[in-house]
Amino acid sequence: MRGTGRLVAGFLFGVALFGTPIAAQTPEQVAAAALKAAPVFDGHNDAPIQLRGRYRNILDGFDFEDTHATGADAPHGRAMHTDLVRLRKGRVGAQFWSVFVSADLSEPQAVQATLEQIDVTKRLIARYPRDLRLALTAQDVEQAMAKGQIASLMGMEGGHSIGSSLAVLRQMQALGVRYLTLTHAKNTPWADSATDTPAHGGLTDFGRDVVREMNRLGMLVDLAHVSEPTMLDALDVAQAPVIFSHSGARAVTDHVRNVPDSVLARLPANGGIVMAVALPAYISEAARSWQADRKGEQARLETLWPGQADAVAAGLASWDQAHPEPQVTIGQLADHIDHIRKIAGIDHIGLGGDYDGMPHGPAGMDDVAGYPALFVELARRGYAQADLEKIASRNILRVMRAAERYAAAHRGDPPIETPVPD
Repeated sequence: MRGTGRLVAGFLFGVALFGTPIAAQTPEQVAAAALKAAPVFDGHNDAPIQLRGRYRNILDGFDFEDTHATGADAPHGRAMHTDLVRLRKGRVGAQFWSVFVSADLSEPQAVQATLEQIDVTKRLIARYPRDLRLALTAQDVEQAMAKGQIASLMGMEGGHSIGSSLAVLRQMQALGVRYLTLTHAKNTPWADSATDTPAHGGLTDFGRDVVREMNRLGMLVDLAHVSEPTMLDALDVAQAPVIFSHSGARAVTDHVRNVPDSVLARLPANGGIVMAVALPAYISEAARSWQADRKGEQARLETLWPGQADAVAAGLASWDQAHPEPQVTIGQLADHIDHIRKIAGIDHIGLGGDYDGMPHGPAGMDDVAGYPALFVELARRGYAQADLEKIASRNILRVMRAAERYAAAHRGDPPIETPVPD
C-alpha cells in the first residue's frame, strides 16, 4: 500500500506542477529527438556511379535537388534513390559518397576511373554549396551539421582502385578519400573477396601493409565485401577502428556479404562498427532465396535460347510475374541491428544504406528519405534516445576521431615503401 501511495502522490505532484500528467514520449517523438540531436551519417551511397552510368559524368542539366524524373535516363526505368530533398527528409546530415568503379576493370583502368569519380563527386559537392560541404575530418562533419549542410565524404569501394600501389593509396588519401573497401566483388592480388574463389586465405603480406599504411594515413579500413579470413587478418593488423560501410549480420541472413558472429565479437576490442545495410537480399532470407532462384532461371533460359536476348527477357518477365519478389520490411533491417547490438554492443552500430547501389530498399525505406521510419521502429523496440543517437552518427564520428588520433600520433612514421614493378 505504501508503494501505491507513493505512485499516486508522484502522479498528483506531476499534475499539480505541470497541470497535466507527465506523458511518456511516443516512439515517433523519441526518434525525432534523436535525429535532431544526431542526424544520420550514412556510410555508403552510390550516387556517383549513377552519374557515370546515366550521364557519363556530365553534370550540366542534372538536377540533384530532385531526381524523381531520372527513371527515364536508365535502361531499367528506375529513378535514383538520392537527391537533396529526400536527404533532408531522411534527416541525413553526413554522407560517405562511394567513388566506386567496376571490379571488372584492369587495375590501371580502375585507377583512372576512380580519379574520374573523385572528380565528379567533388564537382557535385561544389555545385550545391548551400546544401553540401566537402568534409575530410570528424570536425569538418560536425561543423557542416551545425550549419545545416550535409557533410560529404568519399570512400573507395574496392582495392582494385589503388592498382596494388601504396603510392596510389597515398595520393587518393591526399585527394580526400577517407575510406577504402579492401575488395569489391572480386579478389585483388592481395586480398580475398567474400564473393570470389579464395586465392590468398585472407590478406597477403602486401595486404597487411595496405592496412598499416591506411592506419598511418588516418583512412578507415572498410571490411564490407571481404571474406571472413580477410576480416580476421585485418583485425589482427589494424591499430585503429575498422568499419563495415554497408553490411548486415550473417546470423540473421546467411549471406557471405554479412558479418559473422566471430567477427562481431571482436569489434569491441577494435572499436569498429557495422553500418547496417538496407539491401533486401542481405537482410531477408526469403529475398536472398528469391534472388538465387531468379538467377537460376535466367541461366536456364540463356541455355535454352543462346544468343536470343529477346526470348530470354520474355521468359524472365513471365517468371517474374509468376514469382513476385518477397516484400522486405523495416523490421527485418531492425532485426540485424538487434543482433549486432547483442553480439558487439550498441557502440558498434551505424547505418550504410547502399542506396543507388541496389534496386530498392525495404518497404517504407525505398530511398534515402526512409531513415526516420527505421528509427521509429527501433524506438518501438525499446532503444533509448541516446542509443539512437549513437546509431545515427555518434558511433561513426567516434571511429573517425580514433583513426585521426592514431594518424596524428604516428605522423612522424615514414611511409611504407614497396618496390614498383620492373
